[in-house]
Amino acid sequence: MLRGATRAVNSVSATARVTGRRLSSQAARSSQSSRVALVLSTGAVAAAGALWYAANGSHTVYNDAPDSADAVQKKVAERTRLSDAELTTLVWGANKMHVLEDDLPESIRVPTPSGWFDNVALRDLALHEHHAACVDARGDVYQWGDGFFGNEPGSSHGKPRLTLRGKNITHLQLTPTRVFALSASGRIYVLSSRQADQALPSGAQTPASTPWWGTGWLWGEEEEVDFAEITPKEKLKRGEKFVQISAGNDHMLALTSEGRTFAHPITLNANSHGQLGFRRCDVPAPADPEHPHIPHKHPRVPLELTPKSIADPYAKSSPAIRPAGSTPRNLEAFIGKEAAAAGLDDSNIRFSDKLFEVPALKGVKIDRIATGGRSSFVKTTDGRVLGWGANEFGQIGLGGNVTLEAITVPTEVVLWRATPATMRTKCVDIFAGGDLTMFEVERADGSGMPSIEVLTCGNGQYGGLGNALYSNAQSTPVRAKNVSGLFEYSEVTKNMQAIVPDTISISPTGHVLLTLDTRRHAGPGGGGKDVVAWGANFDYQLGNGKRGSVPTPTVLQTPEGERFMLQRKRAAEVRDMRGQVWKKGVEVEQRAVAGWNNSVVYWKICS
Repeated sequence: MLRGATRAVNSVSATARVTGRRLSSQAARSSQSSRVALVLSTGAVAAAGALWYAANGSHTVYNDAPDSADAVQKKVAERTRLSDAELTTLVWGANKMHVLEDDLPESIRVPTPSGWFDNVALRDLALHEHHAACVDARGDVYQWGDGFFGNEPGSSHGKPRLTLRGKNITHLQLTPTRVFALSASGRIYVLSSRQADQALPSGAQTPASTPWWGTGWLWGEEEEVDFAEITPKEKLKRGEKFVQISAGNDHMLALTSEGRTFAHPITLNANSHGQLGFRRCDVPAPADPEHPHIPHKHPRVPLELTPKSIADPYAKSSPAIRPAGSTPRNLEAFIGKEAAAAGLDDSNIRFSDKLFEVPALKGVKIDRIATGGRSSFVKTTDGRVLGWGANEFGQIGLGGNVTLEAITVPTEVVLWRATPATMRTKCVDIFAGGDLTMFEVERADGSGMPSIEVLTCGNGQYGGLGNALYSNAQSTPVRAKNVSGLFEYSEVTKNMQAIVPDTISISPTGHVLLTLDTRRHAGPGGGGKDVVAWGANFDYQLGNGKRGSVPTPTVLQTPEGERFMLQRKRAAEVRDMRGQVWKKGVEVEQRAVAGWNNSVVYWKICS
């Protein structure tokens, strides 16, 4: 009986196991069916999405595009299509401070016409981070940008405003706080970079109406803005005048027609790295409120601008390394005791009113000057280069054996390293911007045609060196690729001739625009001048429609894929910034300028 009960129990257990296996199998099949259905439904949704995108997606969506990319690009394309002006200025890159135009977006991917300069040819144009300025055909200065009008980024702004007029200005240089203007007669004027600081004090004599140097009261040419003239400390020779100016962040160089080099301290940081070439100078004492426009009646304050590396050699050292007897830097150590007690205000345009000749360059004939942000360079008439100032990135070009962060006296830059003994090297021109320096040199060994090479040094963190490498410190000048050693057949001489860089514009933020003179040897019917761009490209400043730095010089192309070439022609008419016709039949040419994360190609009046 027990055996029967046991068999019955086993039979029930077997039946339960079979039933469990059936239920488990059904559950598995049900789960598998659910997964299959889920996969099929997901695939259907993806297919439907792809079908909808194929039917409705008309453009590529970039991961860095703003929300209104469609509207912005349509507006730019429409402006390009409708622009029918004979002379058109093209702009691209960052426009957050509205230094390119107020109606354009904050980021401009490709070269786009600017309505401000339709049929306008300029004498000069300069861009800074927060403000910009230009000289129109009549020699008047116009300023604009959020930094000039005092607007917050993204707020209301205005068109270029006339500031300095009637001075026959030919050249401009901008700093964070100043605008320097060189006239055709060799005079140097300075204005504030902010409109609010250009207001004339109530009841004060205007610079043009002051009987010491103007007759504005007689001809009805009263000035509306405050400006000052900078004069040399030493009297110039008869017939000598200033012909070049170049400004860094806090200092300026000026060159006379006799080859003499002068320096001007813009702020108290003018000699922070020895870029002035001297320490001792003098400035006017703080102005008397009753006579703010007559600085020559004020007493002078001696100023001793000591470079930081000398005033405090342990400035970058930790407290554990700093010797016990050393004192941290203070204002007196940098500018002198008397100047610190005088309470000088270097934000005023009359902080310094003189130009001082660089002592080490007296008797050295110079024909070219250039300034980086905190460095200075001069080229002698026989093709040698002297540099001084900040050198932490190797921007002076003195080689790897010189590791000083500041070069306080003019020092020769050797440009013939690693060349054969028979090779003759001569510097043709020098260019600088920010912490990047470029030398245009001519090399010849007597066996063939001389070649032209571009040598670069300094901070190439974003590819600005042009040697296909990203290096944030390059102290030995290296050869830039694709723009050095180029030749073309000349229709005039019937032989091979070197292609010479026409101009090089270096942005303080790390991108470069180089213009190759491919027109010189082209013969009748030849094209224009090629524009080569490289370096930083985070704000589309290279004009290729992409973001991403380019370490190798690359020919700029139009949106249609053709070479972007600068032209020269005779314009039917040229207008000034007011829109009035200045002259007809004027010879003009296009000029490329690299600004702060942006670029401009404008029409320049040929001199």
